[in-house]
Amino acid sequence: MNTIEAFNHALFLMINGTPATPGWVVSTALVSANYLIWLIPLILVMMWLSGDGQRREVALRACCVALLALGVNQLIGLVWQHPRPFMIGLGHTFLAHAPDSSFPSDHATIFASIALPLLFGRMCWLGGMTLVAGIIVAWARVFLGVHFPLDMIGAVAVSCIAYAAIARLWQTGGTAMTDLVVTLYRTLLAWPISRGWLRP
Repeated sequence: MNTIEAFNHALFLMINGTPATPGWVVSTALVSANYLIWLIPLILVMMWLSGDGQRREVALRACCVALLALGVNQLIGLVWQHPRPFMIGLGHTFLAHAPDSSFPSDHATIFASIALPLLFGRMCWLGGMTLVAGIIVAWARVFLGVHFPLDMIGAVAVSCIAYAAIARLWQTGGTAMTDLVVTLYRTLLAWPISRGWLRP
């Protein structure tokens, strides 16, 4: 075992829960790991439905960053399979999960990919809330035994690379793409928009 992997295992065992862990801590971790992810679509939908042009553009850019980052995760998983802790009998597992590659964490990738555009788009409150929620989810998934700590660090690294790539592309085509999606939105949802149920 190399030094990095040994450090990864040692850090995991420091965070991972045990049978002696109070039930309420395990329950809190389970709720965080399973349900905080729903904050992401809620935030993005609220930003879009606000009708504000800047918020819509940031929301769309965040979606693009997340999709690119998740695509990179899939490629990493195809070329390098890293077992989850329970697949090698390490620590304790409190959450059922498919025995697929652990690196990088898709959950952490989604939170980081959404937080970065929000923070750089000067939506500090929303970005900060997303970042804090992401840290809680990252802790929970390590605590519950389905991820290693470096899976989370890898997720942030992938998200940063995806953000940099999308930011460069956005300079040339971002505004046009946003206008196209807004036009599509107004066309498909013209009926509720015309009745004032949604903002144009």
